Amino acid sequence: MSGIYDDPWAYELACSFRDVPAEVDVLLGWCAEQGAQPATVLELAAGPAEHAREFARRGLAATALDLNPEMCAYAARPGARIEVVQDDMTRFDLGRRFDLVVTMLDSTSHLMTLDAFVAHLRRVAAHLAPGGLYIVEMSHPRDRLGDEPSVSTGWTVERGGVRASVRWGEPGDRLDPVTQIADDRVTMTITEGGGTRVIRDVVPYRFWTAGELDAAVRLAGGLDAVARYGDFGTGEDAVALADPAAWRMITILRGAA
Repeated sequence: MSGIYDDPWAYELACSFRDVPAEVDVLLGWCAEQGAQPATVLELAAGPAEHAREFARRGLAATALDLNPEMCAYAARPGARIEVVQDDMTRFDLGRRFDLVVTMLDSTSHLMTLDAFVAHLRRVAAHLAPGGLYIVEMSHPRDRLGDEPSVSTGWTVERGGVRASVRWGEPGDRLDPVTQIADDRVTMTITEGGGTRVIRDVVPYRFWTAGELDAAVRLAGGLDAVARYGDFGTGEDAVALADPAAWRMITILRGAA
């Protein structure tokens, strides 16, 4: 039985509550604050590659990498104007460097071990141009450690006459205290033209703390943390990770000169 990641159209619909153009505005704003003007960008674990496509619409040479062949085929559809590569985010070797690398929507939660995270960061460092930036968006730690999570596990989206209700995680989906992995149950009900279909899946997620991320960066080498935020915002709109309004953990890493 296929899961949510084997249905890129449905996955993109589920995530359509995100304002991708506004997020790319902020990503480029952070680059400017760090004195960078990227011309090339690589999106890792890109899925439908929404951010890569938005970068391309703005004139950047964009590449999207994902392990799932269905996602890659969907991302490479006509008119996308991006390069798509099917590969593993811990082992890829593209033979060139990028001004900017991004990993969005907590895709690093698919890295289940410290060794995998370190291998991922080493691959990123090897693909960054001198002084290039890696921006990685992760879940806020309170989502797994606090009594009041930053994000809801259920939401509804509507687009082009299609309505979908999504539950990403159930109350009984507990974090294993030893492995820090939770098997999140996903249910998506899609209603279109009077018909309804339901997608059900179980998605393992590895929870990473801020301290563990810092440790992985030190072990990997070649990257230095230069900023961390709790939401998409630049300048006076920036949100600190410890701010009560923070809902993500977004870290900006700079490649070694």
